[in-house]
Amino acid sequence: MPEIRALTAHHEFREAVRLQRQIWGFEDVEVLPARLFVVASKIGGQVLGAFDDARMVGFCLAIPGVKPDGAAYLHSHMLGVDEEYRNTGVGRALKLAQRDDALARGIHLIEWTFDPLELKNAFFNIERLGAIARRYVHNQYGATSSPLSGGLPTDRCVAEWWLHSPRTNRSTATLRVSVPSNIAELRASDPPRARAIQEATGSALESAFADGLAVVGFERADQAGTYLLGKWEPQ
Repeated sequence: MPEIRALTAHHEFREAVRLQRQIWGFEDVEVLPARLFVVASKIGGQVLGAFDDARMVGFCLAIPGVKPDGAAYLHSHMLGVDEEYRNTGVGRALKLAQRDDALARGIHLIEWTFDPLELKNAFFNIERLGAIARRYVHNQYGATSSPLSGGLPTDRCVAEWWLHSPRTNRSTATLRVSVPSNIAELRASDPPRARAIQEATGSALESAFADGLAVVGFERADQAGTYLLGKWEPQ
């Protein structure tokens, strides 16, 4: 397993920028510059790298935030892993390092956004990490040059990772919202159908969130990935 550690040197920040370009394929205007990584590292954010010997194979970037009630939290804006090292536990190791650092500083909440059509990420966030979701944002980042979006609006769910709170048991789920497992193929082969699925998913999730439900589980099957929604309160 690669070593996880904080990035502190300018050449390390530049390497994180290189990985960002490689993983997302952004045009220059959308690439987060090395200066932002520097600033985040100095104002209470997190800039962590995963290293296989001297080679950086993953990174994550979080910035500090403040809730309306004055509570501090971290917004985990970006996490990426080199394609060669995906599905090896590097992403999970980076998230756990974020958790450990946050708890050591008395921070109990980390948030990030994720595309609800990216079913693998949804499973990781909800089932592997234990995050919940109860907010849906339309076109969060506007149009993006990344080919990963398939040309669709950048609709996102907000993951909330309450580091001291056990998540509600899946058995409390009262509503299910499913997304076809072949959604990634549809983004490339049938964009209008993919957009219709995105709109239907967003409408169903928004309605559930408005009714006070949260995503508390995620099921994977051959035909679909399914969001499980139920009541949830921080403990």
